[in-house]
Amino acid sequence: MKVGIDIMGGDYAPEKTIFGAILAKEILNNSCEIYLFGDKSNIIPLLEKENVNPEIFKIVHCPDVIEMGENPAKSFSTKSNSSIVTGYKYLKSGEIDGFTSAGNTGAMMVGAMHVVKSIPGVIRPGIATTLPNLKGGQTIIIDVGINPDCRPDVLFQYGILGSIYCKYIYNVDNPKIGLLNVGSEEGKGNLLTKNTYDLMKDNKDFNFIGNVEGNDIFNDEIDVIVCDGFVGNVILKEAEAFYKILKTRNVNDEFINRLNFEHYGGIPILGINQIVTIGHGISGSEAIKNMILQTKKEIETNLSEKFKEAFN
Repeated sequence: MKVGIDIMGGDYAPEKTIFGAILAKEILNNSCEIYLFGDKSNIIPLLEKENVNPEIFKIVHCPDVIEMGENPAKSFSTKSNSSIVTGYKYLKSGEIDGFTSAGNTGAMMVGAMHVVKSIPGVIRPGIATTLPNLKGGQTIIIDVGINPDCRPDVLFQYGILGSIYCKYIYNVDNPKIGLLNVGSEEGKGNLLTKNTYDLMKDNKDFNFIGNVEGNDIFNDEIDVIVCDGFVGNVILKEAEAFYKILKTRNVNDEFINRLNFEHYGGIPILGINQIVTIGHGISGSEAIKNMILQTKKEIETNLSEKFKEAFN
């Protein structure tokens, strides 16, 4: 198994990405090859500084970097020797089994849509995040940013993608899928949620339990919450802010600590032909480590093939 990571991606790259890769390698040992995409002149000295033999990694020299503030489409097309573009080339050719980066999110999405591409039958891929529930488990939310404007059929497919992801990554048999709305009763909501509800009710593709509200997100009665990317991104950012506020007020609680995004690593892009995980730009070494471990798990479960089977 081979996992590739963009060493140059993120606000604290390459130091934190290198340290995260080292932590992941200590856990994975020889069970997984880790490919480091980036500038060798940065990578090798940092590894040697940590007394790590560079030969335990596969280092792919990439002299260019797509910076965080650059135009995603333009930089992806012009910086062919960048770490993100090269990583996608390796992924498409099968030289690596999964690719992850905490770098320019737009450029990562360009690669996902135009190099790896959507699985046939998937209208729009989605990105999913995980939030803790009060019983020690987790709730998956899809979408959290790719599609701020959705059609009902796209949200319906998110129910399928979220159900498969929850089943094979978190081992939940017959996951409970809820549609995020302003009320739990049928008939509530705007045109999008009303029409989506009509598509989802009585369907045989996933276990739809009906509308759910914002105050249901942290309970243990729902496994996957479906919403458009605008709403999902607001929820994600609010959870991050909630964690930061409580930590600045010296609140130390097991549940609050589980809101820390570093425990989850990255966000998977669901519905594309291969495994891609996107990390937070402010990821530290712990988040990078977990992002690599998460990518490996998605490869192990053959997640993309599970999606292909469902949509074929």
